[in-house]
Amino acid sequence: MSEPELRCIDSRVVYRNRWMTVREDRVRRISGEDGLFGIVDKPDFSLIVPFDGERFHLVQQYRYPVDGRFWEFPQGSLEGEPDASPEQVATAELQEETGILAGKLEPLGRLFQAYGYSNQGVHVFLANGLQAGEASPEAEEHGMISGAFTRRECEAMIDGGSIADLATLAAFHLFDRHARRWGGDNVAGLQTTL
Repeated sequence: MSEPELRCIDSRVVYRNRWMTVREDRVRRISGEDGLFGIVDKPDFSLIVPFDGERFHLVQQYRYPVDGRFWEFPQGSLEGEPDASPEQVATAELQEETGILAGKLEPLGRLFQAYGYSNQGVHVFLANGLQAGEASPEAEEHGMISGAFTRRECEAMIDGGSIADLATLAAFHLFDRHARRWGGDNVAGLQTTL
């Protein structure tokens, strides 16, 4: 194994709350030059693509940092359960945000949210065999609504800017790859009971 391109020579925490830690790392490059990185440490989260064979189930909520309401796939982490598996997180977040219970979760991939400054990963799952239930959003998700949209409607929402979440856009791509692998646009095997 080759030598890492960057080596941490000093690290200090500059901010911490219950959701994240921000640290400043002094690094040394192979060339011997020193550099500086600001890193946001956040736990991985799960994102769920609930698809009922015709429609995608999305949630909309207000996102304070960008001062707007946007549609996205259900997603999140269980801060009180750091040892929960990505599948357990996906099951809990889907039910919490939409009320939907998945008969089956299929992993579509693991991505990084913003690896230029954060180590947070996202585990993407396809949910099918959907059954309706009661949503129970957390206090931080006040005002969250959910809706079901065809692919054409989702594409119009992307074009119009009401879907702008990078993880959601990447999840659409992973879904498309999965659908092609299992028979082109034929996703009949993904039907639901919802």
